[in-house]
Amino acid sequence: MAKKRRTSKAKTTAKKKSSGFTFSKQNKIIFGSLLIVLSIALFFSFLSYFFTWQADQSLLTEFSDRNANAKNLLNKFGAAVSHFFMYKGFGLAAFVFPLLLAITGLYLFLGLDSKKLWSKWIWGLLAVIMISISLGFFFFEKPLLGGVVGYEMNDFLQDYIGRIGIFLVLIFMLVVVSVRLFNFSPEAIGNYFREAGIKIPERKPRQKREKKTAQTVLSEDNPTVEFDLDKAPDGPSLTINDAYTHKKDIPSVNPEAGLDVNLPEIEEEQIALKVEEVVEEKEVTDIKADNLVKKYGFYDPKLDLAKYKFPPLNLLDPHGVSGGITINQEELEENKNKIVSTLKNYKIGISQIKATIGPTVTLYEIVPEAGIRISKIKNLEDDIALSLAALGIRIIAPIPGKGTVGIEVPNKNATIVSMRSVISSSKFQKAEMQLPIAFGKTISNETFVVDLAKMPHLLMAGATGQGKSVGLNAVITSLLYKKHPAEIKFVLVDPKKVELTLYNKIERHFLAKLPDSEEAIITDNTKVINTLNSLCIEMDQRYELLKLAMVRNIKEYNAKFRNRKLNPNDGHKFLPYIILIVDEFADLIMTAGKEVEAPIARLAQLARAIGIHLIIATQRPSVNVITGIIKANFPARVAFRVTSKIDSRTILDSQGADQLIGRGDMLFTQGNDVIRLQCAFVDTPEVAKITEYIGSQRAYPDAHLLPEYVGSDDSGTGVDYDISDRDSKFREAAEVVVIAQQGSASLIQRKLKLGYNRAGRIIDQLEAAGIVGPFEGSKARQVLVPDMHSLELLLQNETNT
Repeated sequence: MAKKRRTSKAKTTAKKKSSGFTFSKQNKIIFGSLLIVLSIALFFSFLSYFFTWQADQSLLTEFSDRNANAKNLLNKFGAAVSHFFMYKGFGLAAFVFPLLLAITGLYLFLGLDSKKLWSKWIWGLLAVIMISISLGFFFFEKPLLGGVVGYEMNDFLQDYIGRIGIFLVLIFMLVVVSVRLFNFSPEAIGNYFREAGIKIPERKPRQKREKKTAQTVLSEDNPTVEFDLDKAPDGPSLTINDAYTHKKDIPSVNPEAGLDVNLPEIEEEQIALKVEEVVEEKEVTDIKADNLVKKYGFYDPKLDLAKYKFPPLNLLDPHGVSGGITINQEELEENKNKIVSTLKNYKIGISQIKATIGPTVTLYEIVPEAGIRISKIKNLEDDIALSLAALGIRIIAPIPGKGTVGIEVPNKNATIVSMRSVISSSKFQKAEMQLPIAFGKTISNETFVVDLAKMPHLLMAGATGQGKSVGLNAVITSLLYKKHPAEIKFVLVDPKKVELTLYNKIERHFLAKLPDSEEAIITDNTKVINTLNSLCIEMDQRYELLKLAMVRNIKEYNAKFRNRKLNPNDGHKFLPYIILIVDEFADLIMTAGKEVEAPIARLAQLARAIGIHLIIATQRPSVNVITGIIKANFPARVAFRVTSKIDSRTILDSQGADQLIGRGDMLFTQGNDVIRLQCAFVDTPEVAKITEYIGSQRAYPDAHLLPEYVGSDDSGTGVDYDISDRDSKFREAAEVVVIAQQGSASLIQRKLKLGYNRAGRIIDQLEAAGIVGPFEGSKARQVLVPDMHSLELLLQNETNT
C-alpha cells in the first residue's frame, strides 16, 4: 500500500510539473522568432523616425484615434516607440537594442548556449550609454543624436568635471572596450610602425623569478607534504616523494672541503662561446626565413594549381531524401510492446525504455529492474529476434558509458543516407582534421566524421555485395571534397580491374604511380610488389628529410617548409599525404603472400609520422588473410555484414558483424567502442561526375611519381651498361661512394643534389662497373673498391679496353 501511495504521489507531482509552462525547445523557437520579428520592427521604426519625427510629433497625443495615421513605417506604434527610445532615451545609440534582441532571438531559435548572452547584454548596455554620452558631448547643440539621456548626462557631468573631464572619461572607456573586446595591446602599434619601416626599440620580456609554491622542510623521516589541490597549478607536476628520491642522487658539495666532484673540467668561456655560436646560427636562419616570408609570403603548395575548384555539392544526388527521418509511431509502439512482453515471459522486469531512431536501425534502451542479471538478457537475443520477426537483432549489454542495455532493431523502411547530406553537414564542413572522412550517420542520425591521420590505417572487411566498394568510394569522395591536389595523393590497387577505374580521370591531379607505369591504377599483382617497395623507399626518404629538418612528423615538417625555414636546394620539398587503397587484399595474399605482407606490415608500423596511410579492404576476413601482424597495425576497422561469428571476431575481435542487415549497415571501431553506422551511399554516376569535373580542370604535367624500385632479380651484375651512355655525374658519384665506403642512392642524391630516379640509375651503373655490390634490401650496398687509387686504375682500364 505504501508503495502504491508513493507511486500515486509521484504521478500527481509529475502532472503538476507537466501542467506548468516549461521553456521547452518549441517554446524557445516561438519566443526566439518573436524577438527577431520585434527587433526588425524596432530597426525600421527607428530608421524612419529620423525622416518623419517632425510630421509625427503632433500625433503622439492622438494614439487612440484610429483615423489619425503617422508617416513612420510602423505607423503610430513606430512613432511612439521611436520617440521614447530615440528622443527621450539614447538617440542613435538606441539602434543597439534591436541588435541585442535579434541576437537573443537567434540564440533561442537555434538552441545555442545562452550563457554568453549575459556578457553581450552587459557590453551592449555599456555601449548604449557610452555612445549616447559621446554624441551628446560632440553634438551638444543637436540633442536628437544623443537623446535626452546623453544631453542631460553631459550637462550633469560638466557641472562637476567639465568638458575636459568628460573627454578623458570617454577616452578611458574607449581603452577599456578596445582591450577587453578587441584584445588591443601597445605591442600591436609597435609592430605596425616597425612594418612601416619606423624603428622602434623592442620591449624585452623580463625574466620572472620562480615563485615558491610551498614553504616546507623535507626530512628523511617525513618526505611527503600535503598540498591544497585547489591552488595547485595546472599540468603535470613532480610529486614530493620523487623529488626527494632524485635529490639524494645529486652529489653534494661541501664548501669547506672544496669542489670535489667528478665532473669534466670545462672553462666557462668555452661553454659561453659554443652557446653563442649555436644561438647566432639559429638567429641567422630565422632572420633569413622571416625576410623571405616578408618578401614572398608563406610558401603555398596550391599555387601550381591556383585556379583549382573543388567539386560542388550539386554533383551528388540527394536520392529523394530531404534529410529527415520518417517516424512510424505504430512500428515503435509495436516493437516496444513485443520487447517488454518477451522479457516479461522470462521474468525480466523493465523500469524504463526509450527509443533512438536512426536511418536504418532503432536503438531501444532499457533499464532492467534491480537484481536482474545482464547476461540473462544477452542470452535472449534469438528469442527477441523471433518475437520481432526481424533480421539483425543486436544486443549491447551494457551500453558503454551508460547504465542501460541496448537492443538494436532494424527499421521496416530504411532511409538511404546520401553522400550529399553527409558532405553538406556542418560537422564535415567545419572539421579541423588533416584527413577528414565522412562515413555516414550514427543511430542517433548524427554525421560521423573521423580523421584518417589519427587512425592511422584502416581495415575494411565484409561479405560480397554488403557495401565495401561504396565505403571506399565514400572515403575517396570525402577527401576529394576537402583536400587540394597538392595536399594528397592516392595509390590505388584494384585487382578486380573494375572498381576503381573511374578515378583514371583524375590521374594527373590526385594519383601517384611508378615512373615506368603507363596507368596509375595498379591491376597487375606483380606491379603491386614494386609499388609497395617503392612506398617503403619513399618512407625512408621522408624520414631522412624529417631528420635533417629536426622535426617529428609531416605536419611540423610542412609547417616549417611553409615558413621558408627549409632550403629546397638541400633536397627539402613540400610533402603531400599519400594514401594507399587496396580493394581486394585476399587476392594479393593468394598470389604474392609474404612479398606483399612484409612491406605492408613495415609501412603500417612506421609510415604514420611521414604521412603515408593504408586502407585495405577484403571480402574474405579469414586468419590467413588478416594475419596477426596486419591486425596489430590496423587499430581502426570497419566491418560490413559477414556470414559467421568467426569472421566477425577476426575483424573486430568481437561478435556483431554477423548480425548486420547489409546494404551499408556497418560497425566501426578505433580500438575502443564499437559504433554502428549507416554508410553514406554514393553511386557510380556520382563518382563519374566528380572525376569528370576535376579531370576537366588544369592539372599537373604527370601523376605524382614515386621513387623508382628495381627488384633483386633485375638488379644483378648481368645488366651491362655502355660507357658512352653513363651519366655525366658518374665519376663524381663513384668518388663519393668510395670516399664514404657506403653505396646508396640516397647518399648520391644528398651529396650531388640529384633526384632519386637519377641517383638510382647511377647506382645501377656503378654496380655494372663493379664499384658497388648488388642490391641487399634495406641495407646499403657493399663498396667493392677500397680507395681512390684503385678507382682510378679501374676507370683507366675501362677506357683502354
